[in-house]
Amino acid sequence: MHKIVRSGLAAAAVASAFFSSACFAEQPSWPTRPIKLVIPFAPGGAADVIARTFADRAGATLGQSVIIENRGGAGGNIAAGAVVRSDPDGYTLFFGSTGPAALNSLMYKNMTFNPVTDLTPIVMIGKTPIIIVARKDAPVKTLKDLIGYAKAHPGDLAAGFPGSGTLGHITGVLFGQRSGADLKHVQYRGGGPLITDLVSEHLDIGMDALTPYVPQVQEKNLIGLAVTSAKRVKELPDVPTVAEAGLPGFEASVWYCLLAPTGTPADVIAKLNRVSNEFLQAEGTAELFEKLGVIPAGGSSEDLKRFIGNEIKSWGPVIKAAKIEF
Repeated sequence: MHKIVRSGLAAAAVASAFFSSACFAEQPSWPTRPIKLVIPFAPGGAADVIARTFADRAGATLGQSVIIENRGGAGGNIAAGAVVRSDPDGYTLFFGSTGPAALNSLMYKNMTFNPVTDLTPIVMIGKTPIIIVARKDAPVKTLKDLIGYAKAHPGDLAAGFPGSGTLGHITGVLFGQRSGADLKHVQYRGGGPLITDLVSEHLDIGMDALTPYVPQVQEKNLIGLAVTSAKRVKELPDVPTVAEAGLPGFEASVWYCLLAPTGTPADVIAKLNRVSNEFLQAEGTAELFEKLGVIPAGGSSEDLKRFIGNEIKSWGPVIKAAKIEF
C-alpha cells in the first residue's frame, strides 16, 4: 500500500514538473506584440527624429513594430503621466527629456506622478547643450562682453527663452546667478518665434537648445557667444564653452532618455538597455546625432538613475531661488 502511494506521489511530481516546464517553455518571450513609444514633443524636431529612428531600428532588432505616439503639453507631463498610468509590461515606453523626467518635479505643484518613483530608467540617449547667442548688431561680441555690458547697463539687454521653466530659461537664471549679469527675461512659446526675433534684430540675446541655432551662427545671422557643454561642439568650433569664457564648471544640457513605468520586468529593462546601446553604437547613428546637434550617450540603467538624481539635486536650488513655479 505504501509503495503504491509513494509511486503515485512520484508520478504526480514528475507530471507536475513536466507540465510546469512545458508551460514555462511555452511562455512567449517579450515582445510578442507592437510596442508604443510616447514622445512629449510635436513631430519634426530633433528629439522626434531621433526617437523615430530609434523606433525603426529597435523594432527591427526586437522583431516587433515600435509605434510612435506624440503627446505634447504641460512641459511633457501629459505624455509622462500617460506612460505612468499604463501597464508595466514593456509595451509602453517613454522617450523622456529633461523636464518630465526630472526638473518638472521641482516646478509643477500638481504633478500627477513622481518621475523618480513612477518611472524606471532604461538608458540615456543623448544630450544637447544650450547655446547663448546675440543678434548680429548687438553691442556685445563675446560672453565676457555680455557680462560686462549687463552689469554696467542692468536690464537694458533683453534675453529671450523658449518658455518659462524650459532648460534654456533655467540656464539663463543660473547664468545670472553665476555671472551677476542683469538681463531682462522675455519668454516665448517655443524656439521658432525666439529665433525669428533674434534674426530680425528685435531681441538682443537668446538662450536655447543648440540644434536650430547652428545654421544661423554658421551663416552669421547670429553671434554665437558660448555653448554650455564641457567641450566645444564640432559644428561651431569657434564658439567657446561658457567655462572657457569665464565661468568654470558651468554646464547645462537638454537630454533625452528612455524610461518605462515602474514595475516593468527587469529582464525587459535589460533587453531594452542592450538594444538601445546597440543603436547608439551602430553605423550611421553618430552622423545622424551630429547633424542634429545631439551628443550620443548610452550606458547602464543605473548610470541614468544616478544622472537624474544629480540633475534634480543640482538644479533644485537654482529653480527655488528663481521661484519658478506652475
